[in-house]
Amino acid sequence: MMADVPYDHPLVAQLRDNPYPLYQRLLAQAPVQWNDVLEAWTLARYADVVGVLTDARFSARRFRSGVDSEEANIARSMLVSDPPDHTRLRALVQKAFTPRMVEQLRPRIIAIVGELLDRIAEQSGTVDLIGELAYPLPVVVIAELLGVPAEDRVKFREWSAVVAASLDPLVPEAVVNRLQDARAALYTYLREIITLRRREPRADLISALVAVEEHGDVLTEPELVIMCMLLLIAGHETTVNLIGNGVLALLRHPEEFARLKADPSLINSGVEELLRFDSPVQLTARIATQSIEIDGHAIAQGARVVTLLGAANHDPAQFADPETLDLGRAPNNHLAFGRGIHFCLGAPLARLEGQIAIGALVRRFPNLTLAGEPERRHQITLRGLSSLPVTISP
Repeated sequence: MMADVPYDHPLVAQLRDNPYPLYQRLLAQAPVQWNDVLEAWTLARYADVVGVLTDARFSARRFRSGVDSEEANIARSMLVSDPPDHTRLRALVQKAFTPRMVEQLRPRIIAIVGELLDRIAEQSGTVDLIGELAYPLPVVVIAELLGVPAEDRVKFREWSAVVAASLDPLVPEAVVNRLQDARAALYTYLREIITLRRREPRADLISALVAVEEHGDVLTEPELVIMCMLLLIAGHETTVNLIGNGVLALLRHPEEFARLKADPSLINSGVEELLRFDSPVQLTARIATQSIEIDGHAIAQGARVVTLLGAANHDPAQFADPETLDLGRAPNNHLAFGRGIHFCLGAPLARLEGQIAIGALVRRFPNLTLAGEPERRHQITLRGLSSLPVTISP
């Protein structure tokens, strides 16, 4: 993480607003390149990105524990740990956060989407689809799943937005300062909920994580808090971006919007294509644990490597006509959720929410149109919209 880089820095602005022309140039001219601003090697090609994400010689420990207490906390996260720590943490969490648990959420997700679309239908003129659908849906779902009271969701939204910004490789100093306060507040809040669930278990994910055990092993309290923090942020930030980016892509490709209207069964493959076309997570980083050569470039031990997931998902060597949105694309082995041992644990939930929300939106409002220019969030790692103005027509 590099501090004190302004939002209007040319690289930040380019990666935020429209990174795909840059990705095309990198894929064609410099698929492996040292970037002085990021102080890292960048990889654009699909094969190279997969290679790094599945190679044990590249460590996910992007933060140095001991720098400060916050980074020490992050160092305990499954997101930035290696085996055997990662293996242990993931095995414990998977026992609580199961595919069966996710599938059981389907009726509730359908109900929440229906309620949100009803509210949208009652409005006239321009509606912000991020504020009215893309954001509230995953927030309600993950809050209910974890067992967070409804009255605390606004606080969660504020904390999560700040903490999510810390995932960027370029972070302004103002965000760094706010980050410490937000992370500390969220940590304290989750620790209190965990204490309550130890005394009075409920039918929620936090209670399940407290109770989970594998060969006599359990999650420690710091591990529980960081795990809940990770699930909270990853559990809704990615889905907000999936819905927002996905609907915008459909509105800018009316032929595919019409195709989905005519054939609702395309929603499953369609969501996979929307994930590929404008990925909610654009990049992730690793550290080389030994000197390694990639495409003739010597990657020194300790060097930081940024894998550009968004670029890999537009690699013509992997995807035919990658700049074309094709809701029926098959096969579609995109990297929107990563690859290897760190493949996103919440992918099934994000997919389910995206399929239900986008499918229902298209059915309910078949004449949906853009009503102005969408606004992008400042983040570049988590690529998404802060607003998506649309006009609702019957």
